[in-house]
Amino acid sequence: MSDTGSDPSQKDGDTKLKRVMGPGLLLLFIVGDVLGTGIYALTGKVAGEVGGVVWLPFLVAFVLATITACSYLELVTKYPRAAGAALYTHKAFGLHFLTFLVAFAVMSSGITSASTASRAFAENFAQTAGFGEGAFGVTVISLAFMALIAAVNLRGVGESVKMNVVFTCIELTGLIIIILIGAWALAGGQGDFGRAFDFSGGEADKGLFWPVIAATTLAFFAMVGFEDSVNMAEESKNPSRIFPKVLLTGLLITGVIYLLVSVTAIALVDADDLSEGATPLLKVVEAGAPWFPLGVFGVITMCAVANSALINMLMASRLLYGMAEEKVLPSVLGHVLPNRQTPWVAILFTTALAAGLITFVGAVPDLGGTTALLLLAVFAVVNVAVLVLRSDKVDHDHFTAPLGLPYLGAVSCAFFVGPWTGRDPVQYLIAGILLAIGVVLWGATVAYMRSNDETPGGDDMSKLAQ
Repeated sequence: MSDTGSDPSQKDGDTKLKRVMGPGLLLLFIVGDVLGTGIYALTGKVAGEVGGVVWLPFLVAFVLATITACSYLELVTKYPRAAGAALYTHKAFGLHFLTFLVAFAVMSSGITSASTASRAFAENFAQTAGFGEGAFGVTVISLAFMALIAAVNLRGVGESVKMNVVFTCIELTGLIIIILIGAWALAGGQGDFGRAFDFSGGEADKGLFWPVIAATTLAFFAMVGFEDSVNMAEESKNPSRIFPKVLLTGLLITGVIYLLVSVTAIALVDADDLSEGATPLLKVVEAGAPWFPLGVFGVITMCAVANSALINMLMASRLLYGMAEEKVLPSVLGHVLPNRQTPWVAILFTTALAAGLITFVGAVPDLGGTTALLLLAVFAVVNVAVLVLRSDKVDHDHFTAPLGLPYLGAVSCAFFVGPWTGRDPVQYLIAGILLAIGVVLWGATVAYMRSNDETPGGDDMSKLAQ
């Protein structure tokens, strides 16, 4: 594993975007993105699959994410540009169709997550404020909130990451409160640590392995988000040097927090009670500290979903910008505000897509599982891309994934995509519909670019295809 020295090629002049994210801001971006809302909602569902060993699927998901993160680190330090997985697919395989579908899958996961987070924010806001309740009111608040996110995004990446810092600190505080409440209650003789090693979920004839696999497909949604950070490479300072330590540190922090929260939860609330309802962690607070004002967690939840929407919209817009720069998407999506240095066309386009989802689709069932399904497929492609690009040399030092990890990452991600994991079939239906839309849009994109004398994929891809 080679770390990186100073990379002289990473100067402000090599990108149209503004480099504002140092190690601290990048770390908070990653921690805030991974924390998200998954742990708040998924702990109970995981407990329903595996009983007391609720922490084990989170541990497996953490290991799986870390293996794939090493492949992302090799590629982002080797090619420190916006667009992430789509860029790596573009460089490795040179197939415009495949690159477009990877970009569309990642964008879809981000925009659908942001749209759902926006609706969740609106529902919490309406309930807390006492007005705007009902389908129409929630939609209006959701659209207003998405417009606010777009305004912050357009204002500048500096303003966006500062807002992310605030939201991340609030999210982190909520989880730390739960851990401290659990420690205080357990020290006082409440709860039972022994439940953390009691497998009582799933079907008895399946043993432990397959229920843990099924639960990991749920828990993995709580670990996604680390991959969003590579789309911010052109707005990070010296990305080839800072990314390895920052990304791995961020994953370690979130992994430890998830394990502590899940062990605390099952020690204070038994698996059957934890698996009922949509707010499992509130049950932990009620059991360990019934005097604690639960309204505080309503505010924390609003901040968590707001942060999820902000980060996903940042990612989606930078993805489109990066692909426009690589000539995979129309060049108009690469236009940048001259003073703010933000990709304004990509921001407005992704905001319009999110607004359409909020208005005409609403909350998409099984969104979390579908998002994880799409990203696992993308992760498998990225792990293969690392191996394909090993022979491509660059003129600066970069991280190298330990021998064997990309192979393990490709196989494990492909395994978790399969139906044998117990994944709900509706997730494959939703993913299939999204990819079918992507195929139609690919055809429209190629036609549009050719009508404007643009070569889909650019000169480099055309050479690869020959």
